[in-house]
Amino acid sequence: MIKSRGVLILIGVLLADCASAAPAVLLGAAGETLLMPAPLSPLDTVLALVTPAVLGYLLGSLPFGLLLTRLAGVGDIRAIGSGNIGATNVLRTGHKGLAAVTLLLDALKGTLAVFIGYAVGARYGLAIDGSLIAGLAAFLGHIFPVWLGFKGGKGVATYIGVIGGLAWPGAAIFCGVWLTAAVLTRYSSASALAASIVTPLALFALGYVPEALLSLLMTLLLLWKHEANIRRLLKGQEPRIGAKA
Repeated sequence: MIKSRGVLILIGVLLADCASAAPAVLLGAAGETLLMPAPLSPLDTVLALVTPAVLGYLLGSLPFGLLLTRLAGVGDIRAIGSGNIGATNVLRTGHKGLAAVTLLLDALKGTLAVFIGYAVGARYGLAIDGSLIAGLAAFLGHIFPVWLGFKGGKGVATYIGVIGGLAWPGAAIFCGVWLTAAVLTRYSSASALAASIVTPLALFALGYVPEALLSLLMTLLLLWKHEANIRRLLKGQEPRIGAKA
């Protein structure tokens, strides 16, 4: 009995010591705890938000359509067809493989921007914010690239890539709607517009609220960039998929 009481007393002392030491373990030098991280300084907040934006924009502004067509000896894609640097206009040169690579790279730069933004933001506890900011910046970089006097593409492929990095079901829905509309109409622009309208609605329905809001913003920009296409569609003058320049 004496031994048992001694063991109980020893356990009680150890527990008391642990309880008194817990605040020192959980409370860091900056005042953070395991449940409540320390607030960011103004500089860290700026770095957490601006760094993803800058990196995303620079990545998104890479004009792969222009670079690839020049490397292939096709010339300046801006002087061909619609003058756009995207995959649809590259396809009008008759180089299907080149158009496919352009589409892939324009999409991947959006996805990569999201991943980079997530990684940078995570260092400051703002991973989701960083990924959203970087994704939007990549999309803006594609349609307003500083290297081309802010005259870039229309952003369809980069839109898909950004949404794919944030919420892959949204990208799958976009591609599904685009393919269905393309088969039925043979209009790339009409297919992209239809898919961009459906995607934010689908994301809202699936519970991806921040991603849906970003998708909605990119859709509005996409509609604006397709203003000329919309006018040609209404007049029946829009070229169909595969039509050469």
